[in-house]
Amino acid sequence: MTDSHNSGQHKDREAAAAEVRRMWQPTPSWTQPDPNSDPAAEAAAAKEESSDELSEDFPGDSWSRPATGQAAPWEKPTPPSEPQTPAADEAASPAPSPSPSWTQPATEPTSSWTQPAADKSDDAAADDVADETPAVEQPTTPVFGGQSFNVTGPPFGQGPTGGGLGGGHTPPAPQQQPSQQQPSQQGGQQLSPAAQHFFPQGIPGQNVPQQRDVSYRTDELMQALPLPREAPAERGVRSVLRLRPGTTERTERIARATAATAFRRPVTIVVANPKGGSGKTPTTLLLAGALGQARGGGVVAWDNNELRGNMHLRTHDTNTRSTVTDMLQAMAMLTQPDARLGDVAAYLRHQVSGQYDVLTSAVTTYAQIEAKDFDQIHRLLSRFYKVLVIDTGNNEGSSNWREAMKAADALVIPIKWKSLSCAAAVQMLEELDNQGPEAQRLIRRAVIAVSNGPGDVNREVEKQLRPYFESRAAAVVDIPTDQHIAAEGPLDHSALQPATRRAGLELAAKVSEQITIALNVPR
Repeated sequence: MTDSHNSGQHKDREAAAAEVRRMWQPTPSWTQPDPNSDPAAEAAAAKEESSDELSEDFPGDSWSRPATGQAAPWEKPTPPSEPQTPAADEAASPAPSPSPSWTQPATEPTSSWTQPAADKSDDAAADDVADETPAVEQPTTPVFGGQSFNVTGPPFGQGPTGGGLGGGHTPPAPQQQPSQQQPSQQGGQQLSPAAQHFFPQGIPGQNVPQQRDVSYRTDELMQALPLPREAPAERGVRSVLRLRPGTTERTERIARATAATAFRRPVTIVVANPKGGSGKTPTTLLLAGALGQARGGGVVAWDNNELRGNMHLRTHDTNTRSTVTDMLQAMAMLTQPDARLGDVAAYLRHQVSGQYDVLTSAVTTYAQIEAKDFDQIHRLLSRFYKVLVIDTGNNEGSSNWREAMKAADALVIPIKWKSLSCAAAVQMLEELDNQGPEAQRLIRRAVIAVSNGPGDVNREVEKQLRPYFESRAAAVVDIPTDQHIAAEGPLDHSALQPATRRAGLELAAKVSEQITIALNVPR
């Protein structure tokens, strides 16, 4: 009895060892059976199918079982010492079930079996096969978004039903991956971080691009450009060493750039103070010269005195003695469509050092300028010049004085720190304040130009009235005493002191700022 048992066990082990050797042959064992196999061993292996460990774990896995009469490579033979009962055979063979879907196969276990060594006996090889267990590979996270081909779920035999895939097992739903695309609230798809690198605006046709606040205004685009490098100094030791300009020179450059502002239409600056000797004519010429030098021309100074002014005495005579009276007589010719700047310049005086022209008043008393005459000359000069600086007379009641105030874009009030000069300016401001909103806005944009001759300063008057003018006007500019201006001769800008030229440039910059404000505010 013992010999028979040992003999049967020996045959079973030989059959298992032979099956292992067939598994490693190039040709599958189920297509080309081994001719040297023992029929008795095959019958024993077929009989022991019911006790296979994998069959116990997967009772319904009929789709992966080989044909009858052939042992599966993963099956382990059961020793004869453990007989199987018919009841156990029936339990190990469940009812057939439909095959699972092939579209979502689970990750197949990777067998860890190895070819037995040649020097091992058949018994040792069989023991090695019995000890080996298949290793189930864990699913990995898919690289791309969407559903992976690997089904995420419990290992074989650990499903919700306790059986395999065949016994009515429902595969669990795949877990949502972070990179999986979800429909957005706008109707498109959300892109993964890698896809957003190539589609920063979203997929064309699916995602509606978000509107960005992009401005295409010319001034804003020009401001976004990098600033040019500052030019080196032009004066002093800094100019020799090619260094940056100092504070004084940089301030002067800013004032020059402001005075050269390009206005969108011809502008009119009125210099007015009813008190004679308050410095109206020198201030007019100083302002016109500063604007002309900063702008490179295009400026005219006009002596709008109803009878006789003194501008012809404070300017250089440049081969012409024509006055406003002569221009009025030639108005029919000068207003023709084919009239040129040279035709108008024949009645003006050109000041080379200040780069501006001068229209003087009449030198006789029989030709008084009226409002209609002012309008004709103002329209003519506005055709050929960009900036008009008008010197007014001393009579606030004359029609040409009132017309000049109506046409003014900026007001300059020259004063001296003397009682009579300041009192006349205060009375003029009060009178303009009663003329309506336009005159009130003109007062708020006014610039006070303080020009003192030798001995003209009264410190007590300055102490009392400077706060008043600073509160009523936009700015107060102090022009230092200059002997060239005090000489009461023709005003030559090249003969002025540097401090006087800087004060004139500052005055031009302040006036240009107020003109810019006036042009931006609708009337």
